[in-house]
Amino acid sequence: MSRRPGNPTRRFAGGGSLGGLFHPKSRPTPLLPTVLLILGAVLVIGYFYRGSGTSGSSALSRLEGEFTCTSEVHQAIPYLKKAYGDSMRKVLHVGPDTCSVVSKLLKEEESEAWGVEPYDVEDVDVNCKNLIRKGIVRVADIKFPLPYRPKSFALVIVSDAVDYLSPKYLNKTIPELARVSADGLVIVTGYPGHSRAKVAELSKFGRPAKMRSSSWWARFFVQTSLQENDAAIKKFEQAAASDGYKSRCQIFHVKSFH
Repeated sequence: MSRRPGNPTRRFAGGGSLGGLFHPKSRPTPLLPTVLLILGAVLVIGYFYRGSGTSGSSALSRLEGEFTCTSEVHQAIPYLKKAYGDSMRKVLHVGPDTCSVVSKLLKEEESEAWGVEPYDVEDVDVNCKNLIRKGIVRVADIKFPLPYRPKSFALVIVSDAVDYLSPKYLNKTIPELARVSADGLVIVTGYPGHSRAKVAELSKFGRPAKMRSSSWWARFFVQTSLQENDAAIKKFEQAAASDGYKSRCQIFHVKSFH
């Protein structure tokens, strides 16, 4: 995987004719429609920047139609907590934009969280810089062994990063993530046919994403002596179904190496 640096329907309110705003004999100037159009565009962009407390890069991603499975991790956290219980108190997240996931986990009561950003980072916010400075988030190439002892974390969650690894490196990286987890590994990956991060993926990840089917992953787990965690799968699916939650990404629950 290349470690090259990278950067992380409009609706306009209709509502009748503008003629009622003017004297019957007056005529709107040609400049007025252009001004109104620009004003509407500014309001829409401002809405995206403001909504849900997201950063500017997240808002731009929405506008450009991009989508990442790391953002899906945020949605899945409540159901992961129900599936893994106390194991969610000591979590390692691996993947692009890990600072956002780590920050969210650290807000949970009695939770510890760390992150690994697999790619060089730039233009990150102050919060992310602080997490990196404190050593809570590391920037490390996951094609190589991680600097952690076996079972250093109760649960390891990886998102997006595996979609940019070739099978050669997946054979090393996935078992390595299972090695540093004590209670399980959660893999959040894209569905075949779903494109993501089209704008920046070549410059940041070095190669286009490769979405693999669930049958491909099933064969991969067998080949690497990994076992899916049936108990966690059942609890997660029950919790998600009770809220009507359906992930836009594939989520695999794998047992740790013991």
